[in-house]
Amino acid sequence: MKTSVTALGALLGVAVLAATPALAASSYDPFGTDNADEYYSDQGQYGYQGTYAPGYGQGVQAAPQAQVQPIPREVVAFNAPYAPGTIVVSTAERRLYFVLGNGQALRYGVGVGRPGFSWSGTNKITAKREWPSWTPPKAMIARRPDLPRYMAGGIENPLGARAMYIGSTEYRIHGSNEPDTIGQAVSSGCIRMTNDDVTDLYERVKVGAKVVVLN
Repeated sequence: MKTSVTALGALLGVAVLAATPALAASSYDPFGTDNADEYYSDQGQYGYQGTYAPGYGQGVQAAPQAQVQPIPREVVAFNAPYAPGTIVVSTAERRLYFVLGNGQALRYGVGVGRPGFSWSGTNKITAKREWPSWTPPKAMIARRPDLPRYMAGGIENPLGARAMYIGSTEYRIHGSNEPDTIGQAVSSGCIRMTNDDVTDLYERVKVGAKVVVLN
């Protein structure tokens, strides 16, 4: 099976090889038109849409939100010069690549930073947590003083089922209790995944793994 790629994907040498039976692809076109720019227009202060219930987990949507077909997890051709075990995030594609070696990578759909909150650079995974707790950064509290100062891990926690911490920054690769936001640019800079995908990636990634975030 082949899929089309963006110019950035082509630069990375990325093209679909084949999905394993457990990773069957759908008809979703990740490079088609999805009116994503319109989706940015009324985001919450830290990248979640809608107004929040006291639990501060799953947002209570102010209006119905379009359902997004899940982005398939796929093994793809990947010819960029990164060592196996490296995580490469393509912000433009809204995809994360876990390099397998032998010219292949495992590709996941991700949510990325919304306009003004995106970033790029190279760092490493410094910690991993299952069902992580959440302490909003001071800058986020300043924007949203109604947020809890601490939230225990669990299904209502915005960090989802797993989190991998990037360097000494406030950025993480983490799960989400809002899977419809995957494939969108809605966060405050963190890389978000579905809980299923982040759990899969978590088992593969080692502390110390290189993380490359591209624009």
